[in-house]
Amino acid sequence: MTEREKRITSNIPLVHACAKRFVNRGVEYDDLYQAGCVGLIKAVNGFDETRGFEFSTYAVPAILGEIKRIFRDSGTLKVSRSIKEKSRMVWSEKEKLSAVLCREPTVKELSEHLGMDTCRVSELLLAFQPVLSLTPTDDEEKAELDVPVENQEKIDDMICLKSCLSSLGAMDRKIIILRYFGSKTQSDVAREMGMSQVQVSRREKKILGEIKEKMRV
Repeated sequence: MTEREKRITSNIPLVHACAKRFVNRGVEYDDLYQAGCVGLIKAVNGFDETRGFEFSTYAVPAILGEIKRIFRDSGTLKVSRSIKEKSRMVWSEKEKLSAVLCREPTVKELSEHLGMDTCRVSELLLAFQPVLSLTPTDDEEKAELDVPVENQEKIDDMICLKSCLSSLGAMDRKIIILRYFGSKTQSDVAREMGMSQVQVSRREKKILGEIKEKMRV
């Protein structure tokens, strides 16, 4: 096995970690995984060891980019095959229950009939409804609908940051964790680590500079 093949194989778990961030968003996991693998291969092909960065720091943005391309290129929200099948089952049972009750059952009644959570039943009922386009293109003049979405860029940055922190040495990682996750002052960190406040300040500045550079890759 070549070094290139070893790098691809050893970083497959990284693809799974990235793909799992997008589950239950209307795209089959296999499609997410395949797109992530494309990103991993591109990262392996473009990685330059001489720049001194950890491979994972370089690879994560490439993997996430290929996965997000699925959503950008699709143009519409997709419902996974498994959800469609469950949705059909729920609607079928709803029709049967309607016949028994001689009326439309409530979501609670349907949930009790199916032995499922009411929220889950509601989701499955909605999954079989027509998709509402967020960018209407008919002849009528309509404004595009604006809906709140999760800040995916923030998630991507957090994944990259986590990767950067894991690549730091034990002392440097502890300084950053104490300062930015433990809300410690530089003086507090200096006392805890047996350093001077000036040493902590200089080291922190250097570490942050390295992290910023890595996250630009």
